[in-house]
Amino acid sequence: MSLVLGGLRAVLDWFDKILWDWPCMLIFFLAAGLYFSWGTGWFQLRRAGWWLRYTWAQLFGRGGERRRGESAGISQRQSICTALAATVGTGNIVGVATAITAGGPGAVFWMWVSSVLGMMTGFAEKTLGILYRGKDREGRYAGGPMAYMEKGLHARWLAVCFAFLCMAASFGVGNVAQIHSMAGSLEEAFGIPGWITGVAAAFVVGVVLLGGIRRISALAERLVPFMVFLYMGGAAVVLFFRAEQIPEAFALIFREAFRLPSAVGGAAGYGVARAMRVGVARGVFTNEAGLGASVFAHSAADTKEPAEQGMWGIFEVFADTIVVCTVTALVILTTAAADPQSLAGLDGAALTMRCFAMILPWGDQLIALCLALFAFGSLVGWSYYGERATEYLFGEGAVLLYKMAYVFVVSLGSVASLGLVWELADVCNGLMAIPNLTALFLLSRQVFAEQRDYEKRYKSRYGSRHKRRSAPKQDSFKTESF
Repeated sequence: MSLVLGGLRAVLDWFDKILWDWPCMLIFFLAAGLYFSWGTGWFQLRRAGWWLRYTWAQLFGRGGERRRGESAGISQRQSICTALAATVGTGNIVGVATAITAGGPGAVFWMWVSSVLGMMTGFAEKTLGILYRGKDREGRYAGGPMAYMEKGLHARWLAVCFAFLCMAASFGVGNVAQIHSMAGSLEEAFGIPGWITGVAAAFVVGVVLLGGIRRISALAERLVPFMVFLYMGGAAVVLFFRAEQIPEAFALIFREAFRLPSAVGGAAGYGVARAMRVGVARGVFTNEAGLGASVFAHSAADTKEPAEQGMWGIFEVFADTIVVCTVTALVILTTAAADPQSLAGLDGAALTMRCFAMILPWGDQLIALCLALFAFGSLVGWSYYGERATEYLFGEGAVLLYKMAYVFVVSLGSVASLGLVWELADVCNGLMAIPNLTALFLLSRQVFAEQRDYEKRYKSRYGSRHKRRSAPKQDSFKTESF
């Protein structure tokens, strides 16, 4: 076993060096976000009122519900909750902590930069996902990056490449990394052995997977608001007692982003390049903009406006990184400023748990519960992504085998090493993003045209004097069977 793990570590080290230690993927992700931001006139900033107003109304109003009598797709609220269930995962708690200890507080700044740019990468993905989606054998909307690669670019080989990497990433990013963090936190807080967490989680995930996208989306619709408000509520209490350190924490993030930082764990010597590398990598892991994975959930939404679903892509990145990750970073940095010695040598979930426990008597238990919920949501959401990729590659008959393998890996991931888990996640992210970002660049004209057309037709909704035309019919989009 040690020989196999050693060989796996060597392979991952090689890929990790090419993808992340060299500036290849860093430049690729940032270039994609910058290109789509520039091409849309910085839509995420210029029209922030639009997408915030629209997504907020859909998320908490009745507009996000699936229209009665239509069964082709899940509601927009369910689609974003499914995507957020997979996106808002352990990276928001563990990933931020590891980013700060590995790259210093300055890494948080580069997480912000990658997320602001990544908002428009997410917009492009979701817009193309609706434009090129189709319907499955049961008449439900289905799609994903393979749809716009095959139908838009006529490059089935690229779609096959992406599907294979997505299936592999579902085991790394969405499975092993999540269950490992869940098991570690529950063992730290409640003394539950990791293997018990793995077996129990595997059973529950297996039950959910039997219900398909409808059961997954229904679960996500109820789980996501609860787990986010639970975590944010606890963080708000911590920050209330650390309010005096918040301005210095922000100053530290900006200051250390451009010079040698002093990491929370006591390590030093990381420069701007290291902070950028860690910040962008962890930012991509948390919000998944550019990976294309969440397109699967968005493609199943009951909507007829590609650009409106694209705005959900902006909101997804905003909520995940700008809001949740920033709150986690502030909790860690303000606590470290007040009592740095008590945090020395800690990393990952242990660091975040200690920060909460210094203010809240039940802080360890709260973070363990939040991590368990976040990880479970990601486990379920990513299982659907991998399922769609498997069906595209091998047909519907292979889906059951995939689900069995996925559940089996859940039970094993709880005993993997922390370093190996995060390296596997980074490599899977990088490899999966290559074909997706390539397709986005090649189909960018369609994204820009859809965005401009949407703005022109819907200005009246936001106070313009222009007369609004009726929404285009779904028949105008590419809805062949997929």
